[in-house]
Amino acid sequence: MPLNFVKLHANGDDFMLVDARGRAEPITGELARRLGDRHRGVGFNQLVVLGDCPETAAQLTFWNADGSSLDTCGSATRGAADLLLNESGTDAVRVRTARGILQCTRLDDRSVSVEMGAPQFAWQDIPLARPLDTLALPLAGEPAACSMGNPHCTFFVDDLEPIDVAAFGPRIETDPLFPRKTNVHVVQVIDRQTIRLRIWERNGAIPLGSGSCACGAAVNGIRRGLLDSPVRVLCDGGPVTVSWDGQGQVRLAGSVTKVFSGWL
Repeated sequence: MPLNFVKLHANGDDFMLVDARGRAEPITGELARRLGDRHRGVGFNQLVVLGDCPETAAQLTFWNADGSSLDTCGSATRGAADLLLNESGTDAVRVRTARGILQCTRLDDRSVSVEMGAPQFAWQDIPLARPLDTLALPLAGEPAACSMGNPHCTFFVDDLEPIDVAAFGPRIETDPLFPRKTNVHVVQVIDRQTIRLRIWERNGAIPLGSGSCACGAAVNGIRRGLLDSPVRVLCDGGPVTVSWDGQGQVRLAGSVTKVFSGWL
């Protein structure tokens, strides 16, 4: 059976979208791994599958390029929302993910804003290996940690440029403190509503951007008292905006660009 797909990116954070509404889930971990191969497949950071949902426009499930599943992906959620908004001809739709029912909105500049769920800060929810203050972990640099449905560890530095993320990131990702590994952020605060962010992504990559990492970094900066919402997050591939009132849902806004469509 042919598998139709769309390849998109959000400021360089690329993903593949498969619309499986009206049929059985077509993706397995092995197939996701094959599709994610940048030499022999389509290639992507994440894969999102749209399925049927009686309560919302679609149920979203996410896969990593290594064939593992994940609960959230901000860039791919925006891509799915963009398709559903175009399809419905409205300015708002709802989707369901493992994080619950999320509202997605078309903004005046044609970018897409999506709810990302509420952040979690309890050590067992991130998770950490033992009870700790997640606002200042006992690692050099005293990073903050949170979960956006996946684990995040945020370091704040005065100058980001000298940091070798490729050397630094893997050491933190695999630290015994993180039993399921972690995404690693290095953040330079430009002003109270702007940060520069570089990312080491869990399972080994330096992406041009990441929606959930942008959210985690901004949330940890607000918790630290360093930032005020909304926060403009400058990633290697371009900017996104993160809004959080300190209690409820985190909102992520940014552009989405179609690259090509095809079938396998």
